[in-house]
Amino acid sequence: MFETALFYAFAAVLLVSGLAVITARNPVHGALALVLAFFTAAGIWLLLRAEFLAIALVVVYVGAVMVLFLFVVMMLDINLERVREGFWRNLPLALVVGGIMVVEMIAVLSRNIWGQNPRQVPAGYSNTKELGRVLYTQYAFAFEIAAVILLVAIIAAIALTLRRRKDSRHQDPALQVRARREERVRLVSMPAEKE
Repeated sequence: MFETALFYAFAAVLLVSGLAVITARNPVHGALALVLAFFTAAGIWLLLRAEFLAIALVVVYVGAVMVLFLFVVMMLDINLERVREGFWRNLPLALVVGGIMVVEMIAVLSRNIWGQNPRQVPAGYSNTKELGRVLYTQYAFAFEIAAVILLVAIIAAIALTLRRRKDSRHQDPALQVRARREERVRLVSMPAEKE
């Protein structure tokens, strides 16, 4: 009973924060509402005994992606009028996508009506162990392809943002390695001084 009440409390906070994300006039407030939505979704996943997914959501999205997004939003001077220009033009497509998502959620949540009960797990079941087993056996090739695509994306992002400044000084290690003592050191013969 307590878990059910906690689930509905988390779900209510998730719905309110999700609405705040799309209705917030300030992008920083919308991003902070999205952080709250991620935390409450992680709480729901913990209630559903999906510990690894909950921790991954908090670490990856809240800890990395949202912090980076907040820095970008706060550093850039965003023209809010230009952002709001395409709202009414994109509203029909947004309503269609939202309707499809609602239908999918109703289909998932009404599985008891159609007689599909969730699989019962044994006593020593570990969600993280099962996820790792499936990920590194059945989906190992897809996992490696995703890793290569992410690596290429990181390298491309670094290459696109790398700029050479004309006034910056740099050292050429190849010239330093090729240097010889005769080129750098000059021995000067000086007579000894007498007191």
